[in-house]
Amino acid sequence: MSKYYARTTEDYKEWQYLKDHLYNTAEIAKRNAAKFNAADFGYLLGMLHDIGKYSEEFQSRLRGSKIQADHSSAGAIEAVKNYGNLGKILAYCIAGHHSGLLNSGNIASIEGTLFNRLQKGYEQIGDYSAFKSEINIDIKLSNLPIVPVSEERVGFTVSFFIRMLYSSLVDADFLETEEFMKGYQEARENDAKIEDLLELLNKFYDNFEYIDSKINRLRNEILQMCIDKSTSEKGIFSLAVPTGGGKTYSSMAFAINHAKTHGLERIIYVIPYTSIIEQNAKSFKRVLGDKNVLEHHSSFDSESEIEDYKIRQKLEYASENWNVPIVVTTNVQFFESLFANRSSKCRKLHNIVNSVVIFDEAQMIPTDYLKPSILAICELVKNYNVTAVLCTATQPPVEKLLPNNCSIKEIIDNPEYLYEEFKKVKLKDLGVIDDYSLCEKIASNKQALCILNTRKHVREVFGKVKHLGAFHLSTFMCPVHRSKTIAKMKERLENNEKCLVVSTQLIEAGVDIDFPVVFRSMAGLDSLVQSAGRCNREGVLKEGYLQVFKTKSEHAKLRGHLEQTSKFGEIIINEFEDPFSLTAMKKYFELLYDIKGSSLDKKSILDYFEKGRSNLDFEFDSAAKEFKFIESNTHPIIIPYDSEAKRAIKELIFNTYPSKALRKLQLYTVTVYENELKKLLDSGEIDVLKDQYYVLKEDSDIYSEEVGLCIPEVDYGKAIVI
Repeated sequence: MSKYYARTTEDYKEWQYLKDHLYNTAEIAKRNAAKFNAADFGYLLGMLHDIGKYSEEFQSRLRGSKIQADHSSAGAIEAVKNYGNLGKILAYCIAGHHSGLLNSGNIASIEGTLFNRLQKGYEQIGDYSAFKSEINIDIKLSNLPIVPVSEERVGFTVSFFIRMLYSSLVDADFLETEEFMKGYQEARENDAKIEDLLELLNKFYDNFEYIDSKINRLRNEILQMCIDKSTSEKGIFSLAVPTGGGKTYSSMAFAINHAKTHGLERIIYVIPYTSIIEQNAKSFKRVLGDKNVLEHHSSFDSESEIEDYKIRQKLEYASENWNVPIVVTTNVQFFESLFANRSSKCRKLHNIVNSVVIFDEAQMIPTDYLKPSILAICELVKNYNVTAVLCTATQPPVEKLLPNNCSIKEIIDNPEYLYEEFKKVKLKDLGVIDDYSLCEKIASNKQALCILNTRKHVREVFGKVKHLGAFHLSTFMCPVHRSKTIAKMKERLENNEKCLVVSTQLIEAGVDIDFPVVFRSMAGLDSLVQSAGRCNREGVLKEGYLQVFKTKSEHAKLRGHLEQTSKFGEIIINEFEDPFSLTAMKKYFELLYDIKGSSLDKKSILDYFEKGRSNLDFEFDSAAKEFKFIESNTHPIIIPYDSEAKRAIKELIFNTYPSKALRKLQLYTVTVYENELKKLLDSGEIDVLKDQYYVLKEDSDIYSEEVGLCIPEVDYGKAIVI
């Protein structure tokens, strides 16, 4: 009988043999990695990851000793000893299965590197040699089952493979541990198959209440093209559908039919902003069922939004590793996970294998990270049996960024024809106008939307028209507040009542709303197209108008990327009679990509995997810290907006485990910059709970129903009655 244990329960009543944990984890990791033809790699990872627990130091620790025990270095050392360079690939995963994938390093004395871990001996980590009497690792590894997507980026391909192996291991380790600690969890089971989803989708279309109109006939054409092309071979596809063309349902129809054709397992729908994810997820849930659709993003609280406990539990588990048929997530969550090094973010990666991944509004991938993001998509397609769909109304020429052995296939046969047929909005250039003139123009309409580039400018213009019953919309309003405001706006529009709105560009990102006229401060052409998508959306009017202007306001100054895109937008407007034409859009993105050049990988993410590739010296930790779509110099402020928020704040204060309260409170947060946080702290308007959570005081008067959070000492302009 073995005397070596992997773990015990808190009361020391139940013990798990170490060899059982290793064999169980190995089988799960083997199954995970088999999906990308790396079963032997996965099995070895499972067998080796915890052999350091064979040391007396670790066994003593299990029995209550306070002695430190490094149990993850041992397996990494044995992997390299037995398998050389292929073993180094395993070593990254084993050494980091708790702490995260490490930088390679080359100096033994520097802690926190793989090199440092591999130099350790028995005197540092204990004698773990007893593993040889209990487990067998005599397995031959073949060559890597991956093909470089580019001869210039071999290091990236290998590092991507390591991260996929890491995902296979850490998910297996979590699942096996959970099995011992909690017993078998029925909620982990994924019941629905792609065939079931296709049946539900077809049933939805069969029962759809169809209203005959030109727009709906065109939407049907697009849907049919997507279904017809779904039998194409796997690869990278472009779905260039004009705004209002029904691309949400059509892209899902392509994905589910394509998955059925090729035996793929899930659909992952990637959206640029959390502000629109709820809308898309609700659409899919209505058709495909709550239990089959996971919303995975910062603002989703399954407890408050899903009544059925079993479904809620299933989705909470699925959020950890994406074991669910449909995942709706954000660019930030998806891409930052692909470049992450921590187990919590990487755990789901192996479940991207054998999927269709739809990138909605693909042009919204930040240009500073475009090269590594596109290369990651190519890796998924070439080596992990993924089909990618770049879905957008303004298709950027990303083919220029693709390696030679990657290409894009068009789903829509004649995008020029569709563009002409969907043309519902005319752009009118108002030139340079002041805010007074702008407000006069807004006020002269019964229903109008004005989109501005900065929150300060929005606040300034809103102050001049609010007496007309106008709405304000910005990210200084917490998500619950914004949703409530948008619902009121929609109700007024549907009832043909007066509805004037002044908003930041957050309303451009897929908010399903329809105005007869939209005023838009000069911006990049892709943003202008999105603004036009909020105008005459259903084609009820003969022609809607997007009225573009340059402003004199000092509160509207743009910097950096936004200033650049705005200038290019102005160039295209001046050069083309129809600046929204496909030719004009192509020219815009060519200008943008040419000027950006090397800054399409602004943080030099790819260098972290190429400089030391000959020795498999990768810098996983450094790359993960640098690959951030949203820079971290912002801070969330919790708003006690309603009774739900106030209850969750109390939970946060008094509960030892605040994760559930924090999930709820994500719906009640406003994000501010460093300097804005300082003003709030100096003004005494916020409390700091548990030394880390910033909460607006309940009796504060700096959050209003009209405009949300008002930062003290910020001048937003005085109101002028129109």
